[in-house]
Amino acid sequence: MSLIQPAIIAAVPFTKVIKNANCEVSIINKNISLQKFSTMKRVIRIFTIILLVISGLQAFSQKEIYYFKIDEDIAKPALRKTEIALEYVKSHQIAGILLEINTFGGELESAEKIRTLLLEAPVPVYLFINKNAASAGALISIACDSIYMSPGASIGAASVVNQAGEIMPDKYQSYMRSLMRATAEKNGRNPLIAEAMVDPDTQIDSISPKGKVLTFTTQEAIKNNYCEGQASSKEEVLALIHHSSSSVTEQELSWVDSAINFLINPIVSGILIMLIIGGIYFELQSPGLGLPIIIAVLAALLYFAPHYLQGLATHWEILLFIVGLILLIIEFFVIPGFGFLGISGIILMVLALIFSMIFNIGFDFNYAPRGEILNKFFVVISSLIVGFFISLWLGKKLFTTTTRYGALALNTELEGSKGFVAQDIQISDKVGKHGTTLTFMRPVGKIEIDGEIFDATSEAGVIEKGESVIVTRFENSQLFITKA
Repeated sequence: MSLIQPAIIAAVPFTKVIKNANCEVSIINKNISLQKFSTMKRVIRIFTIILLVISGLQAFSQKEIYYFKIDEDIAKPALRKTEIALEYVKSHQIAGILLEINTFGGELESAEKIRTLLLEAPVPVYLFINKNAASAGALISIACDSIYMSPGASIGAASVVNQAGEIMPDKYQSYMRSLMRATAEKNGRNPLIAEAMVDPDTQIDSISPKGKVLTFTTQEAIKNNYCEGQASSKEEVLALIHHSSSSVTEQELSWVDSAINFLINPIVSGILIMLIIGGIYFELQSPGLGLPIIIAVLAALLYFAPHYLQGLATHWEILLFIVGLILLIIEFFVIPGFGFLGISGIILMVLALIFSMIFNIGFDFNYAPRGEILNKFFVVISSLIVGFFISLWLGKKLFTTTTRYGALALNTELEGSKGFVAQDIQISDKVGKHGTTLTFMRPVGKIEIDGEIFDATSEAGVIEKGESVIVTRFENSQLFITKA
């Protein structure tokens, strides 16, 4: 072994030491790099979260509050307003809905549908009770996420009653009680209090004595968690819900919705009924398709269409009106006189006009308060009577030779110099005699008796040409006949 070999052998362990040291240094450096990378990731993540929060707050502050008002009886127009609000909210970036309400109640069906829409709203619903939220209004109120009331306002008295103030049968009360309880539970309010607003037998110590339906004032509602605060205006409500700086989008009804609300007004409905009756009257005075029947048809469309769109008028009610009109036409043009068909037609038309103004499910009118039915009956009957007498008055005023519309009436004078002769009164002796029809009697036509030709009116409906007939009477210079 040379002297170099021991040196090489001695250097091997030293080289391993150096290698091990280098590995340890590399590992340490690697760990330091990983720690720096991990720290950098945390910083980036925190920074990203901060940016998202800031942008979210900015976006929220830029969102709008959608505001609409229900200040009428709860019915189809109020339901339509709520539907429009929810449709708008679903298609826009809205932070919440502010509903202002002032109502003494209304239809249970419409109130239940509004309640469901509010409970399922994708944004918070804030309510401002401006004075009253009674009956159906109370149900709508507790369906909202937050309630704010004006000084002197009230909420409650949700028993189902008719317009005369009479309590409806218990099946309606039971359903209302369950609706109130379920709605209160959904929004974290005391369901027993909600039930006491419907049922006078529900007793709550120091809140609702037995035998009285519960109604809260503003301060009582705040004390019992049925109101979040007091406000005198919608601006104060916006401040309380921290949206005083948010822009407010107020509901604006389209011309279609405004037109529907206008046409279902009882006064307007009465005028349309008068136009229907007047058009039919003038058309019967001058048979043939003319301006009067066109006016009557347009008035009928304007009367039934908005009620149909609002869910009041149904198919069978419109069909009832058409059947009544057909019976009336048959009575005037086919069957002489005025009897069963004419009376039946008038009754059907009147019922159709009344029913189309009243909420019903099929043939069940129990949901309509008795007072409402009597009210609509009065509107229709009074409109029919007024329309009839106005038609008579207009007929005398317009269709005379002294007015510019005199040409529309038949006022020709049958002068003798032009070949016209008066009917011989002696034809009264034809009563009881037999003859033959020379024309188709519908019901007026010509007949032949003993070789003479006379005008006559059939009392037996339509009579074919060439039929044997007998003269039954002579009245107003006219022969009346029937089949022999």
